[in-house]
Amino acid sequence: MKSLIPGLTALLALAAFARADVPTTIPLWPAGAPGAEARRHEPELARDYWVKNIHNPSITVFLPPKDKATGAGVVIFPGGGHRELVFGAEGVDAAKYFASIGVAAFAVKYRLAREAGSPYSLDGDAAADARRAMRLVRSRAAEWGLDPKRIGIMGFSAGGEMVSMVVYRPAAGDPHAADPVDRLSARPDFQVVVYPGPHAVPARVPPDAPPAFFIVANDDDLAGGVVELLKKYRAAGVPVEAHFYARGGHGFNMGQRSQQRSLAHWPDRVADWMLDNGLLDPAHRPEK
Repeated sequence: MKSLIPGLTALLALAAFARADVPTTIPLWPAGAPGAEARRHEPELARDYWVKNIHNPSITVFLPPKDKATGAGVVIFPGGGHRELVFGAEGVDAAKYFASIGVAAFAVKYRLAREAGSPYSLDGDAAADARRAMRLVRSRAAEWGLDPKRIGIMGFSAGGEMVSMVVYRPAAGDPHAADPVDRLSARPDFQVVVYPGPHAVPARVPPDAPPAFFIVANDDDLAGGVVELLKKYRAAGVPVEAHFYARGGHGFNMGQRSQQRSLAHWPDRVADWMLDNGLLDPAHRPEK
């Protein structure tokens, strides 16, 4: 019997490692999202690349190895036209990339206002999910080794519209809120927006908007929105970087499916931008 103990110990260690390697999913509201009471027990629907029927919005946590962690974090909103979420290619894949460069990443499943039969609204429920996701991550900054002043936001397509709901609207917390999470600011410290939808362009960019990184393909019908954003950022005097690729269309995700060599490496341009702007400086990483 004793000879079996080392083998059993190894199996238990392997199982523990496997569990630790699985990303954790955390509901945005532990008791359920306000306004989703009637449908919160319905299961999500997942097929191939998309997820639908989201009534219990959440974040899925991807933490970098401790020896690579920089203290920066990013909250990621996949696209899908507010009818579905391209959660694998624009949520999980994006989060894994950021974790690989030392940035804690949080892929968001938010409520879909344009899904058939949806009871939700963009300005109400989806926007509430976006703000809550930012506040939830900031509330656990110490636990996840994050600098609460280096937590950004990222969105693809319709997810870019989700970003705008936080960046260009009041995001201060409510100091009298019963839930401590809701007392925190939802304002991101930087933003990365990839081929944003048309509603991502505000009437004006305020001078206190966070620094921005925009990327789009010139043959995307939505490329004009990034042109407008760039103009508004320059007029506001807010730091901005924009990349226009000649070809790539809409929905090139993290570039791994692109036939364009330059577009296949676009995430590295984000890493360069973050490095140049001090966002990857581990000197600001909180010590535990």
